[in-house]
Amino acid sequence: MIASRLRAAGCVFAEDEAELLAASAGTPEELELMVERRVAGLPLEHVVGWAEFGGLRLVVERGVFVPRRRTEHLLRQAVALARPGAVVVDLCCGAGALGAALASAVPGVEVHAADLDPAAVRCARRNLAPFGGRVYEGDLYRPLPAALRGRVGVLLVSPPYVPTEAIGLLPPEARLHEPHVALDGGADGLGVARRVIAGAPHWLAPGGRLLIEMSRRQADTVLRAAVDAGLVPELATCDDLDATAVIATRPVSDGASPAGSGVTGDSGQ
Repeated sequence: MIASRLRAAGCVFAEDEAELLAASAGTPEELELMVERRVAGLPLEHVVGWAEFGGLRLVVERGVFVPRRRTEHLLRQAVALARPGAVVVDLCCGAGALGAALASAVPGVEVHAADLDPAAVRCARRNLAPFGGRVYEGDLYRPLPAALRGRVGVLLVSPPYVPTEAIGLLPPEARLHEPHVALDGGADGLGVARRVIAGAPHWLAPGGRLLIEMSRRQADTVLRAAVDAGLVPELATCDDLDATAVIATRPVSDGASPAGSGVTGDSGQ
């Protein structure tokens, strides 16, 4: 019966969702309330209060951006590059999914995260607490401790990159229930990405990497922006997840060790 109600509401994976809701509810009354919320269009993750990402079950409150499966491509690239002891920063962190999943996969990294949205910051603090991560509220680099300048080995960013005029074309789950600040990337979708790239050289350690997500059609513009900022970029795509990322490296100078190799990224090392 629950599956049929969900299917009628347009839920593609109605049977799976019905099982998940039943397992998450403590009482029949709670189950009915959860089903009603899902039928009304609330994202499943907001109904149950968590999302799966990178092998973790992460707290996601109502109104907070839900981590996308395609962003696991960015995570995989970061796991391959990060080493214990590296300083990791997760900007536009949302619920802190990237930072938490990377810390889980690479023990010993020092994780910092930041987001504009107070609700997202609350979730990120809960999700990063088991890994000793620190979360700051504010715009991009602004709330980060000045002591991190020039020390970041891995800079992870899944910014808003939907063009403003395309917001209305998003599925209702995103358009109506996630904060627009986490979706709207400006006229061409790259307003936030450009600011991230412009600031990255000041925060990355020599050899440190910026890993940033965007759509495939935006990749050439991001690659050019990285070159203009003095970074060395490469494109990393994943057809299975329909995911695109640019990995941009701050060149090593004066014999400094690459930050991803396990040093904390201090430019004096």
